[in-house]
Amino acid sequence: MTEILQTPKLVVVFGGSGFVGRHVVRALAKRGYRIRVACRRPDLAGHVQPLGNVGQIQPVQANVRVRWSVDRAVQGADHVINLVAVLHESGRQKFPAVHEFGARAVAEAARSVGAGLTHISALGADADSQSHYARTKALGEKAVLETISDAVIFRPSINFGPEDNFFNRFANMARYSPVLPLIGGGLNKFQPVYVADVAEAVARSVDGKVAGGQIYELGGPQVLTFKECMQELLAVIERERLLVPVPWWLANLQASILGLLPNPLLTKDQVMQLREHNIVSDEAAKASRTLTGLGIQPQAIGTILPSYLWRFRAAGQFQQRKPAV
Repeated sequence: MTEILQTPKLVVVFGGSGFVGRHVVRALAKRGYRIRVACRRPDLAGHVQPLGNVGQIQPVQANVRVRWSVDRAVQGADHVINLVAVLHESGRQKFPAVHEFGARAVAEAARSVGAGLTHISALGADADSQSHYARTKALGEKAVLETISDAVIFRPSINFGPEDNFFNRFANMARYSPVLPLIGGGLNKFQPVYVADVAEAVARSVDGKVAGGQIYELGGPQVLTFKECMQELLAVIERERLLVPVPWWLANLQASILGLLPNPLLTKDQVMQLREHNIVSDEAAKASRTLTGLGIQPQAIGTILPSYLWRFRAAGQFQQRKPAV
C-alpha cells in the first residue's frame, strides 16, 4: 500500500534571526516544519540555516513597517509568528511603527492567507503605563486580537540564554568596572525566563496545543529583585563587585545622556519600565496561562547561567572553582 507523504507546515517567523528567533527556529526545525525567516537583512541571517536540514530554513526580506513586504512574506503560510520588537527607538524604528502598526500588519497578512498567528509581546504590556514601550506593546496586542480573535499571545519576562542582552551585558561590565549600578536601589522584581522555554511554548502553539484567544504570561521558576540577579551573576563569574544603588533622579539624568548614543545603554523609557515589577500576575497563574500551565517545566537561572557566563570569569573555562562552603 502506497504511503502518502504530507508536506510539512510552512511557518513564517518575523524576527526569526534575532535572539529569541533563533531558538524558536531551532524548536520548529526539530519538529520538521518548513520555516521562512522574515527579517530586514536576510544577508545577515545565514546563522539560522544550520539550525535545520538543508533547504528547511529560508531567510527572506521583510519589514513590518512596509506592508507589501509583509504580505509577500506570508504567501503560502500555514502559521505566522511575530517576534519583532525594539527596546529603544532609533531612526524609523519607532515604538508605534513596530509594536502597533507592525503587529496589525502581520495579523492582517496572516488572516488574508488563513494562517494561524502567534504574537510575542512582553510582560508588563499595559495601555495605561507611563512607559511608551509598554503602552505600544499593549496596543499591539489589541490590534492582533481585533484582527484574529483566536491568536495566541505570549508575554515573556526578561529572556536569558547564551546570546541575551541582560546577563551578558552586566557580566561584561563586571570585567572592567569595580561597581555595578542598582537603579532605584535594585528592588524591582523580575522573573527571568529561559529563552528555550519560551521557544518551546511558541512551537507548541504552532502544533495546535495552545488555546487561542488568550494572553499567556511566561516567567521562570524564581522571582528575583534586580539586586539578586546581579548577585547571582557575580557568583557565577566569581567576581566581587560593589553593588551601588542609583536613585531614580540620577538614573533619569544618566539616561538623558546615554539615550543620545546610537546604541544606548539606558534610556528614560527603560528607567520608567524599571519602576514596575516584571513578574507573572496572580490572575495568569490561577488560570494556568503560564509555562507550567502549558506543561513546560521552566529552567532556573542557576542551572543555565554557568553554561554561558563562564567566559566572563578571570581565567574563563580554566578558572579553578572555589570550594563550596
